[in-house]
Amino acid sequence: MRRNHQPYWLKALNNRWNRFYVKHWFSKHFDHLGKCPMVLNPRSAEIFGHNIRVGDFVHLISERWNPVRLTSWSGKGIQGDISIGDYCLISPGTTIASAASITIGNNCMFAADCYISDSDWHGLYNRLRPFRCTKPVVLEDNVWLGHGVRVGKGVTIGENSVVAAGAVVVKDVPANVVVGGNPAKIIKELNPERRMLKRELLFSQGEYYLEQMDELDKYMMADNSSLGWIKSLLFPDKNT
Repeated sequence: MRRNHQPYWLKALNNRWNRFYVKHWFSKHFDHLGKCPMVLNPRSAEIFGHNIRVGDFVHLISERWNPVRLTSWSGKGIQGDISIGDYCLISPGTTIASAASITIGNNCMFAADCYISDSDWHGLYNRLRPFRCTKPVVLEDNVWLGHGVRVGKGVTIGENSVVAAGAVVVKDVPANVVVGGNPAKIIKELNPERRMLKRELLFSQGEYYLEQMDELDKYMMADNSSLGWIKSLLFPDKNT
């Protein structure tokens, strides 16, 4: 199929069910989940452990074949902690695993398949004893991680900085830079005086934004019919 034949009424019904599911089931997996979470395929997301908090207007995109995973581990003398700020975007396949503390600021963006961990999980010499190799991770406000980025323990990434796709971050990154490579190194500096548009601008009028998205769905699906949708499923045509 060349386009989405789903009728508007069906998508609207699915959206309502999704919001109901997030409110009454999905949110119970968090110590705190802020207002107006936008979660795609919440049943596929894997949320495990205590001390997992997410702020307002999170946009979390999970997929059955590539789920988002947020995990805080508990054990003798350890307790993981994950804190995610407001207006963050978390894309499919992103894994955040904590045995100590991972703190993520506001307006942060994670492309697909990112991995953040505050632990090596096993020692270099005693590989039978996990969780003794931990250091907190901090991502300050407005950090952007590209596709497949890996962030190791003890790292702080400064405000507004960008990590290029595929980079491996094992040392602190200052604010207002672009880093890339393995290990990640500075490849460009950003101008802190230049105005930067952040994700929070989308939600300055949160309910209005959601209404606009609904109006866009109505417009894009105006010509879709229930019969045409069923026909596209049973008899797909490369010309439609």
